[in-house]
Amino acid sequence: MIRDYLPILLQAVVAIGFAAVSLIVSVILGKVGKRTKVKDTAYECGMLPEGNSQPRFSVKFYLVAMLFILFDIEIVFMYPWAVVYADMIKGSKTILWSMLSFVFILTVGYVYALKKGVLNWKR
Repeated sequence: MIRDYLPILLQAVVAIGFAAVSLIVSVILGKVGKRTKVKDTAYECGMLPEGNSQPRFSVKFYLVAMLFILFDIEIVFMYPWAVVYADMIKGSKTILWSMLSFVFILTVGYVYALKKGVLNWKR
């Protein structure tokens, strides 16, 4: 049983040994450079790094992104429904009413978002 795992153990030992030897040799043979303030500053394509590192985004950006995801998922649920609709409508009408209720709930959410002004970019 242990003989089956011996090649894997040997490969792991060789990989760890190679990594350790490489690090030790680079520390021994490597040059120690002088650290200055100029060398330690971040390089931004030739520009001096000034100001905030991250720009501030409006909350409306995130609201529109969440609405996009919501309505994108709606379409993902509608494709399989449309594929099986013709076969399922023969048996009963519940598939039609379930999708109509789903679309109605999403329409109410869309109207609510419009009333709140989520999609109004001029505000």
